[in-house]
This record gives sequence, structure tokens and C-alpha cells, in this order.
Amino acid sequence: MATLEALSREKREVILNGAARVFAERGYEGASMSMITAAAGVSKGTIYQHFAGKAALFGAAVGRACEQRLAHIFRDLGNAPDVATSLREIGTRMITALIEGDALALERVVTAEAAHFPELAELFFAAGPARAIGTMADYLATQAQAGRMVVPDPVFAAEQFFMLCQTRVVMRTRLRMKVNEADIGRVVDEAVRVFLAAYGK
Repeated sequence: MATLEALSREKREVILNGAARVFAERGYEGASMSMITAAAGVSKGTIYQHFAGKAALFGAAVGRACEQRLAHIFRDLGNAPDVATSLREIGTRMITALIEGDALALERVVTAEAAHFPELAELFFAAGPARAIGTMADYLATQAQAGRMVVPDPVFAAEQFFMLCQTRVVMRTRLRMKVNEADIGRVVDEAVRVFLAAYGK
């Protein structure tokens, strides 16, 4: 029999799933708590038991999505035989995460609402890009300490690598242009080559 804590976690996930769908379809300003209630199939009282309001709900939805993607992007890095292989895995996973429908929809919501709700942009950056940059910087610093790379500024280098991996593919996807696995493979290979030319030993 499920415990109250387990049931509470399950209900929270149901609410977040419904909220994510509504935010993706309606944007932040266009989403109402009534819409989220209907999408999640719960009462407003249940939602407010878990979240203080729409902003808190949006933040939790963003945080959960980013956490899931980051866990996948940086999974099993210690098992790669060399730095180049690790970078290819990180780059491929990151591009795939960035061009997935849910990720793009969430980013479009934040971009569209940033002028009116700057706190949403700050929340999104802190939950996603900033954490990804920090994790990548830690990885690069570890490689530098092991003598495999020369990385004077790991945070700056992490941002550079992520931007290299966005070449061609991400912009085209944002514009709803088609990309394929060959495009992703070429971008990742070139990103790794350029990056290691600058920071590799």
C-alpha cells in the first residue's frame, strides 16, 4: 500500500504534467489555474496544497524538466575512454535535449514572456543553462587537473562548448526547419574538434 508521502509525490507529478502542457500551449500569461486544474484532473485546493501559486508552479515545472535533461546529458561520463568521447556524448545529448518538443515549447514560453515577466527568464536560466554550465565547468576542471586538458577558465570554456554545439541545428529547429541525425553528428564532431584544438593537450 502506498504511503501518504508517495501519494503526495505522485499527485505533485500529475499536477506538474498538467501544468507543463498548459504552459506550453498557452504561455505563462495565458495559462490560468483553472486550465491547469482541468489538465491535471485535480481540484484547485489540491494544487494549492503543493504550490503557492502560478509562478511557483511554473518554476517547479521548469526545474523538473531541466533536472531530468541534465541528469541525462551528463550521465556516465566517467565510463568514457577519453575526453573526446565524453565531449561527443555530452554534445549529442545536449543538442537532442534542446530540440525536443517540450524543451523548445518551454523556451519559447520564457522568451515570449521575458519582457513582461523577467523573473521567469531568471528562473529558467538558473534552473537550466546555469546548472548545465556549472556541471560542464566542473567536468572540464577535473580534466584539467588530471592533465588531460588546459582550461584556464572552465566556466567560459563550458559556455563556448555549448554554443559550438548549437551551430546550425538549434537555430534551424527553432525556426521549424528540419534537421536530421547526420546534421547533429557533423555539428558535434566539429564542435569537439574545434574545442579540443583550443583546450586539448
